[in-house]
Amino acid sequence: MLDSLSSLLRRPTRYSKSLGPIGDLERHVQPDWWKHIFDSVYLMTDGDVVNDPKITKEEVDIVIRALDLKQDDRILDLCCGHGRHSLELARRGFKNVEGLDISKYLISVARAHASEEGLNVKFTEGDARHLPYPNEYFDAVLILGNSFGYFDDAKDDLRVLNEVHRVLKQHGKVLIDLTNGDYVRKNYEPRSWEWIDDKHLVCRERTLSRDGRRLLAREVVIHVDNGVLADQFYGVRLYSFEELKALLLEAGLVDVRLHETLFTTSSRGQDMGMMGSRLIVSARKGVKPQNHYVPFEELKTVVVLLGDPRRRDPVKPNGVFDEDDLFAINELKKALSCINGYRFVYIDDHERMLEELMRMRDSIHLVLNLCDEGYMNDPFKELHVPALLEVLGIPYTGADPRCLAYCYDKSFVKSVARDLGIPTPKSVLVRGPSDLDEMRLEFPIIVKPNFGDNSYGITYKSIAKNEDELKGIISWMRGSLGYDGPVLLEEYIEGEDLSVGIVGNLPDDYLVLPIIKEDYSQVPVEFPRICCYEAKWLKGTPYDKVTSTRADIPENTRILLEKWCLLLFERFGCRDYARFDWRLGGDGIPRLLEVNPNPGWVWDGHLNKMASLAGISYPELLRMIIASAEKRLAFKKMFKGIKVKELVDEIWRRGFL
Repeated sequence: MLDSLSSLLRRPTRYSKSLGPIGDLERHVQPDWWKHIFDSVYLMTDGDVVNDPKITKEEVDIVIRALDLKQDDRILDLCCGHGRHSLELARRGFKNVEGLDISKYLISVARAHASEEGLNVKFTEGDARHLPYPNEYFDAVLILGNSFGYFDDAKDDLRVLNEVHRVLKQHGKVLIDLTNGDYVRKNYEPRSWEWIDDKHLVCRERTLSRDGRRLLAREVVIHVDNGVLADQFYGVRLYSFEELKALLLEAGLVDVRLHETLFTTSSRGQDMGMMGSRLIVSARKGVKPQNHYVPFEELKTVVVLLGDPRRRDPVKPNGVFDEDDLFAINELKKALSCINGYRFVYIDDHERMLEELMRMRDSIHLVLNLCDEGYMNDPFKELHVPALLEVLGIPYTGADPRCLAYCYDKSFVKSVARDLGIPTPKSVLVRGPSDLDEMRLEFPIIVKPNFGDNSYGITYKSIAKNEDELKGIISWMRGSLGYDGPVLLEEYIEGEDLSVGIVGNLPDDYLVLPIIKEDYSQVPVEFPRICCYEAKWLKGTPYDKVTSTRADIPENTRILLEKWCLLLFERFGCRDYARFDWRLGGDGIPRLLEVNPNPGWVWDGHLNKMASLAGISYPELLRMIIASAEKRLAFKKMFKGIKVKELVDEIWRRGFL
């Protein structure tokens, strides 16, 4: 890990051509400059401040004192950079600290530091205007180190504060540490230069924008032997305390206080630029005036598609919807009734599904597709439901038909994972007796239907210790179970069952939920530790006492799991929400078992268990899934019909590149 951290922090080696003398800095400041300059060069040029532990400790002292933080508070370090404040809080015993930043490089450095020190801080790459967190999630949000006012459009600053208001708990607090706009306007240095070390020199030019609202800067970083490393431009909006206060109040943040004006000095004794004089401002979440009554005609119609309780379901015990299924549906309806602004209409009669959808098509805002039983309760026809919606032109939540088809094939999923460099159990796909003759797996082996989910065809007897048992299990599948598809044979791994849930969409509007593990400690030792059909569906079995708990895994394992899940989410085209199941090997390496688009939505399912560990209620989880689909569809609609050149121009203008 030390080698990995050293490689991240090594001196930059990229080289650039300088543009020479420039008369108009403003013309060269790109709208999304903040996506490109926060890398190893930044850590070098600003290292006298951002890598000074004394300054960081003093700043964290101010934060704790100003917000009266408690060690159990859930804290978001927004625009966290390489995590210096998050990590210092964790060193002091704060248990629930998270950091978010747009820079992939800085997030990787932060994660490496956390792993090296054994600190439990979760760092996420994301955009501050679209936070991947549920409502009322944090006790405190920190925006430190002059990390506010970067956007080309001033409305985006308000969007950031609106998001801060949304994710703060009632009476939660925000602290902003930003440059003192009035001071900088009068005192900025038009030109300065400094030696960073005996080989690196940085030259800076500064000027005010034409409207006087932003300070524009140019940095030319030079290596004495190799020439120009970087020639980069940026612009930061300048706020006085009164201007910032007005913006905070507009976002519903009240009790705005100026705690102090902070003057920082460089350990190199050099020009501090915008970090020299800063305002330390806090505010508290207030209640935005809202009209909770929405006239019936203004409610958005969301159609909820469900399995058909009138029809036989081959996956469920005895093929019928039982009391537990009906209870789960009622819990769903109660949860959805808590979400404001929508009118939920339920369709579970598959004979009339097409007719009802056609009748309502023009009035449907969205379909919440929870029909994981499949069309006509045929699990092989789960993909037919979104296919039908595609044909009708009705927008819906969750995976499209292609994604569902891919992920229904366990062997195909593992093949794609291996191509991505993701570990999987050793496996063999058996289509006929000849495949068994060529099998090269060592026993014990777990035997699964290659097509299916919900642990269909996987029982506590599905582990074969020898060839006779293997043939007996396959014979049972072909006979009693009635399954005639390919059979997947996998090495049986003795290790923890892990599940990872993601809600949202890539590239940066998603939340990775807490990772859970299955606790088999109450299962008699003679039964295998697997999440089999008995564990999911049957009462009165040795698996009755299986529970799901927060996984206690090393931080580097968690980071690796999240990275792999995001790769799989993107590769298979998952949308809005998904779950990924893993088995932890004896070597500590997770191996992929399944990718589950449109995972179980029930109140006692794995996804909701993960959400509850994150402090997210069942209604809020469902709301997040709906909101994720709405954002995805709005983005798609925004660019529909635009020509390629217009599309590129629009994406550039909005700062998506």
